Amino acid sequence: MSAAPALRRRSDPAGLHPARPDPADLVPAGLDPAWPVPAIAPERRRGRGAVSNPTGRYEPLARVAFDDGWQSLEELPPFTTTVATDTARKVITRNESPDISFDRSINPYRGCEHGCVYCFARPTHAYLGLSPGLDFESKLFMKPDAPELLARELAAKGYAPKTIAIGTNTDPYQPIERKTGLMRRILEVLEAAGHPVGIVTKSDLILRDVDILARMAERRLVRVALSVTTLDRGLGRTMEPRAPTPPRRLAALRGLAEAGVPTTVMVAPVIPAINDAEIERILDAAAAAGVESAGYVLLRLPLEVRDLFQDWLRTHYPDRERRVFTLMRQMRGGKDYDATFGRRMTGSGPYAWMLGRRFETACARLGLNLSRTPLTTEHFVPPRDPTARQLELF
Repeated sequence: MSAAPALRRRSDPAGLHPARPDPADLVPAGLDPAWPVPAIAPERRRGRGAVSNPTGRYEPLARVAFDDGWQSLEELPPFTTTVATDTARKVITRNESPDISFDRSINPYRGCEHGCVYCFARPTHAYLGLSPGLDFESKLFMKPDAPELLARELAAKGYAPKTIAIGTNTDPYQPIERKTGLMRRILEVLEAAGHPVGIVTKSDLILRDVDILARMAERRLVRVALSVTTLDRGLGRTMEPRAPTPPRRLAALRGLAEAGVPTTVMVAPVIPAINDAEIERILDAAAAAGVESAGYVLLRLPLEVRDLFQDWLRTHYPDRERRVFTLMRQMRGGKDYDATFGRRMTGSGPYAWMLGRRFETACARLGLNLSRTPLTTEHFVPPRDPTARQLELF
């Protein structure tokens, strides 16, 4: 008998693709549709964050692996990391979101091997025909010519410099960066052009580039934010399986601060009943490491992230599932997620207000956010376009 996943067409009478199809569309005939989509066997997803690999929301067919009694699922291989080439023709992405501090960003990679189960970027993998689940953390894409594309865009006529954010979608210092060195080459382009940059990561691999970052910091061209979600090694390993441990992130903050690089700690995301009790302890540890500022972001559950996170809770913390979602809905106007600008990062309601006051009180006690080193564009010099073929006369 075949063990191929069951294929069923989604119910879609309006011609739209739902974020999660009705369970009756996801199970073979004869199985109870009330049961959730089966989790991937632990041995196949070892070292991964998501526990399932649901079909992307744009696919016309949903695939569900189920045991037909012949133990053929045991023959399936574990999820291994693959890296493909992203043939993008531009590397700077623009945005007009009114509640974030930058209007342009660079993401050298699509997908992220850190495997953070809560990652709000997971739904972007559906645009590639892949799953926001385990595919997001195992099927990665890189832009090998990103530094050359960046130099060309910075050299374009009419380009007006403004701080570029890196790491806003996926982590630029995820494990494959050790082999590709893409981020270092991007920093070399930015340093040569005197262009300001803000970096967000949760990896101590950033210390590899501390020489460049220190030189840029002397000219007020860089600031770095590291996300510290928890100080609990066990929780971190379960929630962010391939990200560096909390002590290594704090060491990275200390190393950057000692090198003169302006640093920020991000308590992100804050998850009620999971890590919200650690806000003050994380800020204490980060202040001791020398950071000058701090920020926080409430857990966001857009599109498929909601179901992936709920599956993760049911697997690892089933006793907290109801409590987590009850509190999230209290902070999201009764919904699992509210994408309204100005509220999506911090939420609303009494519990969200309490989290915000706790954060502000701790920052005031520790002297964080009293000042913030501004970045400058005064050093910007457009690079020569590496693709230009016109001969120079002089």
